[in-house]
Amino acid sequence: MWKTTLRRFLIMIPQIILLSILVFMMAKALPGDALSGLLDPSVDPSMIEAQREKLGLNNPWYVQYWDWITKAIQGDFGQSFRFKMPVTDLIGQRITNTIWLSLVTLIFTYLIAIPLGIISGRYNDTWGDRLITGYTYLGFAAPLFIFSLLMLWVFGFHLQAFPTEGSVTPGLVPGTLEYSFSKIYHILLPALSMALITTVSTVQYLRSEIIDTKQRDFILTARAKGASESRIYTHHILRNSLLPIAAFFGYEITGLIGGTVFVEYIFSYPGMGQLFLNSIMLRDFSVVTALVLLYGIASILGSLISDIILSIVDPRIRIK
Repeated sequence: MWKTTLRRFLIMIPQIILLSILVFMMAKALPGDALSGLLDPSVDPSMIEAQREKLGLNNPWYVQYWDWITKAIQGDFGQSFRFKMPVTDLIGQRITNTIWLSLVTLIFTYLIAIPLGIISGRYNDTWGDRLITGYTYLGFAAPLFIFSLLMLWVFGFHLQAFPTEGSVTPGLVPGTLEYSFSKIYHILLPALSMALITTVSTVQYLRSEIIDTKQRDFILTARAKGASESRIYTHHILRNSLLPIAAFFGYEITGLIGGTVFVEYIFSYPGMGQLFLNSIMLRDFSVVTALVLLYGIASILGSLISDIILSIVDPRIRIK
């Protein structure tokens, strides 16, 4: 087991290096640079060009990449041109909100998906199964950003049941009970909006696993020996069907990465996703490259976590 984990960690190193090169090259391929938006006619173009030369923006790409990656390894992603502060500090202010949003979304996802998947798989081809399957089809068809806008309009603006922006009510003192409740209250609607869409794949997968497991020989043997249906489902069907769901936990984390970008922007939730889109529009490439690199590393780690869990829950599997 430890050999497999070590091998996967070693494989991650060239993956991260290649990812960093691709991220940097794509950022440089975007039109303009961080100084292109300085269109104030009172600013002398020669001064802007001198600043561009001072920052090394006119150097060859490989020189710029080497300067960037050597500093990034030390935790220095440079300075944000628009926010006038270190990128590391800027991301540090937002990453906690994104982590909490992802965590609450994961909790909602499994609280919704597991019961629905069990009901749909155990009572397949019934009206309940058809309703749940219909919900999953709608979830697959509905784009996340459209569904989030609908949730924001209905529960935020129309019913006014949830706040429509921010992560906490302004003026509250951090560390107080009221502050904590406000943080939870602000996170519920964006997390639920993501969970209702991301849960559909887990529901369908669990349903398929239960239906497939019900027809296997060891289940037929258990029934022939007179085991009760409740015991068969509890000790045999569910136990075998839930193991793959646990193994895909890492991929769930990876799937949330793209979702938080749009949801945070729609709900004006101050996380890394909102910062990412704002930085793209402001051409703050130092922030963009840092965030894309972090998102990519999180995806690679999510894949590694899933492989490790899969080899634990099923010892017959050895990830090469």
